[in-house]
Amino acid sequence: MKILFAGTPEFAVPTLQMLISSGHEVVAVYTQPDRPSGRGRKDKPSPVKLLAQTQGIEICQPESLKSPQEQEKLSSFAADLMVVVAYGLILPKAVLEIPRLGCVNVHGSLLPRWRGAAPIQRAVLAGDAETGVTIMYIEPKLDAGPMLLKASTPILPLETSAQLYERLAVLGAKALADCLPGLEAGTLQAQIQDESEVTYAAKLDKSEAAIAWSLPAGELERQVRAFNPWPVAQTVYRGEILRIWCAQALDETVAEPPGTVLSRAKTLDVATGHGVLRLLEVQLPGSRRMPVADFLNAHDMSAVLLGADA
Repeated sequence: MKILFAGTPEFAVPTLQMLISSGHEVVAVYTQPDRPSGRGRKDKPSPVKLLAQTQGIEICQPESLKSPQEQEKLSSFAADLMVVVAYGLILPKAVLEIPRLGCVNVHGSLLPRWRGAAPIQRAVLAGDAETGVTIMYIEPKLDAGPMLLKASTPILPLETSAQLYERLAVLGAKALADCLPGLEAGTLQAQIQDESEVTYAAKLDKSEAAIAWSLPAGELERQVRAFNPWPVAQTVYRGEILRIWCAQALDETVAEPPGTVLSRAKTLDVATGHGVLRLLEVQLPGSRRMPVADFLNAHDMSAVLLGADA
């Protein structure tokens, strides 16, 4: 098959690599325009662009696919199939109709659960026992197309969104590889999504990062895991923002008010609304991420109350 690929972040790289190695022809790669990044705010190419450059594949970076000119260009590749993985641009209906076999998407959840922008993080935050990837046909309605294949995996204890992201990226590539023969032969049977089971994964917002110590420890642990690597859970420590990269809930009963750092040797345990949250990796402004043992070597945490009112 002649395949068009559209994707932007690291999540899309394993799927593009699989397609390059599959024996099919990747005729062009669509990816987001280079964006300013880092302290110097220099334009940075996407991970997908970097891989495509190493393979000599034609790269297209339009700001939009709505114009007739961009649609004509896309049509000129005469692709049999378009594969989309976290591209970041909406595909107009006219574009969806161009490839002979349609457009398929690798989505990071078990649809119809967690349609939308942040399915991996929302699954962790909600405490889902498992998640996975779905290969589906793309329709104009968000993540609502018929499903071709689902592959599931458990969410591991203490697993962060960053870690799950990497595993699902690889699982998505494998799931699509399993679909390619059936897509080419036209033998795959698509399953319509059950609209009664739909949940939406809203885009993450920085305002969600603040820890409310009155919540149960288990819920706060999931918040820390879900928001690693972004926006990173945080609290206030002596007037500064303390970012919490890793933490573990302990099922203990304590009498101290939520946010109180408990007096314990070599651990940083904080009272919550129910149970204790043990901080494992933290970061202060202008400093590196560090294990709590290193942090405690430099900071006296006795009689400390964490939180906005501290």
